[in-house]
Amino acid sequence: MNDAAVKPGFSSTEAAENSLFRQVIFRSLLVLPGVAALIVILFLVMGHARISETGSRFIGALVYTLLIGTPSSLVLTWMSFRLPQGRSVVVLQSVVLLTMATLGSLAAALVCRGIGLVPPGGYWHEFRGSYPFAIVITMVTGLTTIMYQNLRYQLHAATLELRSRQVEQERAYKLLAETRLSSLESRLHPHFLFNTLNSIAALIPRDPQRAEDTVGKLASLLRFSLASSSAGLVPLAQELKFVRDYLEIESTRFGTRLHYEIDVPPALLEVKTPPMAVQTLVENTVKHVVSQRPQGARLRITGWLDAGMARLEVSDDGPGFSLDAISPDHGLGNLISRMELLFAERGKLLVTRRDELTVVGLEFPRGGLR
Repeated sequence: MNDAAVKPGFSSTEAAENSLFRQVIFRSLLVLPGVAALIVILFLVMGHARISETGSRFIGALVYTLLIGTPSSLVLTWMSFRLPQGRSVVVLQSVVLLTMATLGSLAAALVCRGIGLVPPGGYWHEFRGSYPFAIVITMVTGLTTIMYQNLRYQLHAATLELRSRQVEQERAYKLLAETRLSSLESRLHPHFLFNTLNSIAALIPRDPQRAEDTVGKLASLLRFSLASSSAGLVPLAQELKFVRDYLEIESTRFGTRLHYEIDVPPALLEVKTPPMAVQTLVENTVKHVVSQRPQGARLRITGWLDAGMARLEVSDDGPGFSLDAISPDHGLGNLISRMELLFAERGKLLVTRRDELTVVGLEFPRGGLR
């Protein structure tokens, strides 16, 4: 489903549509066997299949991916030429993915029965067993691809527009776009994506409600990455919801190794904050502390107002680090550059040790941009 999302207006001619449809089919034939192989590997890791069943499992997974992935890509591509972008379209695309997953699962189970992968009388048993996995994989992969492709087109359009603006303003917006794209790409990183899928799949039989909630949080994560304000600031309440969704997803992986607390007063929730600023600090802790220590880490987010300045802190019980060792290409280095461009000398990123905790703080004017 790599061509599931195409920017409306990208080409309005019938020839362009036909050419794109051919590309969708061609790329599906190339990509979907790889997706089927990854699904088989996931099943083997989860213990839902044995090594001796690898061949038949691959054929079955290939049938499902072809009958779900290719029609989904074609329908969503057709929609992209007819409908403007917006939240309502994302909802409609989600309904299409759900419908295609259902119809494709029904058809795939029938095909598997026809080629002998399913025993006589086992059609509905096959459908009931495979349908939850088909729904989860289709929704996560489809929504991820839609958000990622939309973001690519937005980034391209922003780059063209910013060429006519002042150099400093161009740099600030480019940094923001790169941060959004980097965050989405980190969500798409195979380790994160398949760990999340593995966690969701494990939750389906024992806690389907939590599995559904986790899928929703992943979709919310991707949606925020796409919809962050191009002006460079969002309400802190919106940023913290994004952070909670991220931490809840990581909690399905790390369990009791990840403890977190968010203690921010209501008066601070409407303060305009650089998007993904707090999330960058939290993700740094998860990546370099929680995942690296058997005992995990305790993470706390706090904030307050002081003399017209907003202060946000993320503290953890890890070993700490120095900003001197951070390169400009690192997520924190990118955040430092954004703070300087947005707030000049009044925007700061500070790292300190306090009560045997590592405290990373953001400080910037409550009133927003300089």
